[in-house]
Amino acid sequence: MKLAVVGATGLVGTEILEVLDEHNFPYDELLLVASERSVGKQIEYKGKKHTVIGLADAVAAKPEIAIFSAGGSTSLEWAPKFAEAGTTVVDNSSAWRMDPTKKLVVPEINAKELTATDKIIANPNCSTIQMVLALEPLRNRYGIKRVVVSTYQSVTGTGKAAVDQMMAERAGTTPDMVYPHKIDMNVLPHIDVFQPNGYTKEEMKMINETKKIFSDDSIQVTSTTVRIPTMGGHSEAVNVEFKEDFDLAEVRSLLEATPGVVVQDDPANFVYPMPINAHKKDEVFVGRLRRDESQPNTLNMWIVADNLRKGAATNAVQIAEYLLENKLV
Repeated sequence: MKLAVVGATGLVGTEILEVLDEHNFPYDELLLVASERSVGKQIEYKGKKHTVIGLADAVAAKPEIAIFSAGGSTSLEWAPKFAEAGTTVVDNSSAWRMDPTKKLVVPEINAKELTATDKIIANPNCSTIQMVLALEPLRNRYGIKRVVVSTYQSVTGTGKAAVDQMMAERAGTTPDMVYPHKIDMNVLPHIDVFQPNGYTKEEMKMINETKKIFSDDSIQVTSTTVRIPTMGGHSEAVNVEFKEDFDLAEVRSLLEATPGVVVQDDPANFVYPMPINAHKKDEVFVGRLRRDESQPNTLNMWIVADNLRKGAATNAVQIAEYLLENKLV
């Protein structure tokens, strides 16, 4: 089986290669694909040197699966070309997420919807993935009326250039500016571009993608997404109103029984999820579980995950694993 990683030289592409290795993903031939400026570059992976190839050559090679992490414009142009050649594309960009003809997949929640005819599969936004994975067992048990989420997102979500800006600021040197303001020692209530309704594109992604993944437009979602000067993962304060009342001990048990979720909820001993501990881990960490005392049937929770892992690379690799295990490619 041929596997292509498109955008192999970027932050998420590099993480995809690490996850493929850790998961012992089965392939016979690995194609590392990137933009023209990286073609010909040598990448050492698992003790073997690979030469980076261009997109046209990758399409011609007809891989069974191509995991894309090369940006929306590249995906819009090239994912259909791979699909026409018979390749199943798992795409990390926002290009296809809200396309009604494409599935938006978190494997633990809705991979069962996939068929062999799905040739372009969308990977959700990083901040959406970790939230819906933690909400899924609670939604199934109590039903969800409304979600209010505020995020605290790592600079790694923007990419290497943003990390470089922060580290240059921290070192006291003049950075190339990726953000409109300094990020080190600061907080930016601004992720992606502002929309006519006053929300950012990132906030609208969380709202719309949550409804699509859950196949439930009745769930009310509102979001404020914020960039903070951290690395290692995204954090979220989530306030969720259920249709039915809940028992806090049962909530904890449901989360503990959910594959891919780790409960860290012992505040008396200062145990709660933090991005510094989520770094390089595939799981979603949940803590600070407590009843909202201002209104009925409402829970507060704190959710943390490595945005380059479950928020991107790991989720994409898990989709590819599901395709192989269920003979959909």
